[in-house]
Amino acid sequence: MAVTRVGKRKKAKRRRIIKTIVFIFITILLVVGGYSAYAFLNIYKAAKESYHPLARGSQSKYRDSEVTIGENPISILLIGVEDYSSGGKNGRADTLIVVTLNPHTHRMTMTSIPRDSRVPITSRGGEPDKINSAYAYGGVQGTVDTVENLLEIPIDYYIKIGFNGFTRAINEIGGVDVNVPFSFSEKDIYHHNRPIYFKKGMMHLNGEQALAYVRMRKSDPRGDFGRNDRQRQVIKAAINKAVSAHTLFKVDEIANIIGESVETNLKPKELYSLEWVYSSIKPENIASIRLDDKGKGEYIGSIWYFLLDDAGVQEVTQQLKQELELTE
Repeated sequence: MAVTRVGKRKKAKRRRIIKTIVFIFITILLVVGGYSAYAFLNIYKAAKESYHPLARGSQSKYRDSEVTIGENPISILLIGVEDYSSGGKNGRADTLIVVTLNPHTHRMTMTSIPRDSRVPITSRGGEPDKINSAYAYGGVQGTVDTVENLLEIPIDYYIKIGFNGFTRAINEIGGVDVNVPFSFSEKDIYHHNRPIYFKKGMMHLNGEQALAYVRMRKSDPRGDFGRNDRQRQVIKAAINKAVSAHTLFKVDEIANIIGESVETNLKPKELYSLEWVYSSIKPENIASIRLDDKGKGEYIGSIWYFLLDDAGVQEVTQQLKQELELTE
């Protein structure tokens, strides 16, 4: 029993380290994935196991009618959940990224929501708390409701990601190329915490290096906000690599990653529609909308929060509504 507990603690520690970035590869697969008929069929089988509808049904309260992928602009909430310390229950959504996809402009946007943002939590009757606690109180539905109320836009779909597969997935696509913003080092958790050195400028990163690159926070002068930037940077780099003609995936491995790590209200046929419409999306058509510069950090009591500026949130809301082609 003791050995089992020690093993669980070791696994939990590793999961904690990668909690904010494991969803990246699955995002690519589900949003712009699909590289051959054979690949899609394998992923399709795994996707059936990952399907979990929302309690609200398929239509957001911010929609007059249901959307159709390929015909209407849509939004997807990416949720990276940390539940290592609670045995898989009542974890916290430490990664929240709103993705919009527009079939008319063939454009994709990513909006990271700072995890320490102090907002009304829907499943707590509107009581303010850090937004990453929304999952602990209300699960996926509570998280979706809280984000919808914050941004005043519909969240049509969600993808909740577990804590394994990132390093293996990046290695499967042959690594990614990124422009490192400044030189730093970070521990390699797979090799006795020896340092991995990152030099300012273009670098090719394998899975282990990409993991260290994205999880680094303390050496970044912008902390979590800088890490959010690097998350989006790796997503774009991986998409660029994934849609290139010479990339060949090990499909069975991909299917295993999806089956084990993903929960979504996207039906398999909707995943196929995503692949059909967006598989040729270009990196230059992927944009970031900033929310992490729309506020300031402040202690309330002994707890540090990020206090969002109302005018800044409204600015982001209008940008997202424009991407979703929503009118007042």
